[in-house]
Amino acid sequence: MDNSADTNQSLRVTFDSAEALRASLETTHDCNCEGYQTKLRDAIKTFEECKKLVAGLSLFSPNEILEDITTPEIKYMLIDFYLGELMMKEQGLDRKSAILRAQAAYKSFLRLADSYGLLNKTDRYMFEILAQATTATGLNHLPTDPGERRQAKIARFRHEKELKTKLQALAANPDLNVDEDVLRELYITSIAYSVMQSLQALEGIILELDILKMAPPPIQEPSREQEDVDNRIRGVKADGYSDRLDNPNIFTNKSGAPLLSADGKPLRPFTIVSNREEIRKGVFRPGHNLPTMSIDEYLEEERRRGNIIEGGGEQSGLQPEPDEDNYEKADAETMKAREWDVFVENNPSRGSGNTLNRG
Repeated sequence: MDNSADTNQSLRVTFDSAEALRASLETTHDCNCEGYQTKLRDAIKTFEECKKLVAGLSLFSPNEILEDITTPEIKYMLIDFYLGELMMKEQGLDRKSAILRAQAAYKSFLRLADSYGLLNKTDRYMFEILAQATTATGLNHLPTDPGERRQAKIARFRHEKELKTKLQALAANPDLNVDEDVLRELYITSIAYSVMQSLQALEGIILELDILKMAPPPIQEPSREQEDVDNRIRGVKADGYSDRLDNPNIFTNKSGAPLLSADGKPLRPFTIVSNREEIRKGVFRPGHNLPTMSIDEYLEEERRRGNIIEGGGEQSGLQPEPDEDNYEKADAETMKAREWDVFVENNPSRGSGNTLNRG
């Protein structure tokens, strides 16, 4: 009897400590910093201790109903939900392992809530689909019609908003600490709200797992021993200094294929002199690329290709001064003006030539 009382006291203290850690995490917005992740791991570890204590006390049994559970013990039904919520915030290389742990915690919470009749018909049907689905194709049993899905989302959003408003009202009730019925209703409403959050999280986890299957495997960093071996082969010392002056790719051709076999036999004809000349050119040269032509040569080449447009500017809009001594040009201008006058006299109506296909 004393051991049970001590365990209950330990469970209460551990749960309050875990709740304090969870509340402090909700006020922190930078989820990627090391301090946040350390506190997150501490909160997960504390909730896992609570779960072990609950299992040791056998607080919940499939043979009981909700009325058999005392009011202070109802809040312990949310431990798995809190674990799933915290595990989804874990950051690291093994993202798949983290969300699989969160998925198991959400499912455990929903099974416990369902065993006490806290899932309605719609939630139970959706949980059955999400519990069996391992990929996004397993969600095909959900409504496929866009209109039906939209109406279902609107209904769930309204229900979630009502539960959230009810939770805020119950938490602000002055009789919360003195009236056990108000406290019990607060815990049950919190479980109902957490059920909706869990179902949404399970659906998101299934979609994320599909994406992670298509992701490339993580790159494994080479071990310290392998780096030392590679550095010795390349002649690189611990401080990054190397005595080698030749190109490390000297014994490979342009395609990357080796020129020599493992026992030193040539695999294809090659000329040693040409390689020496290439090495010499690579050593005795400036560190920057030298120009291959002058600016005038470049402009001449661009003009030859037709990439330079000449003319234009303000001078192109000025009319040349007429030459009064050029009688032939003056006569041509006069004849052109007379022909235009004759044309205007023969076509008095402006636009008469445009009949718009009316004949």
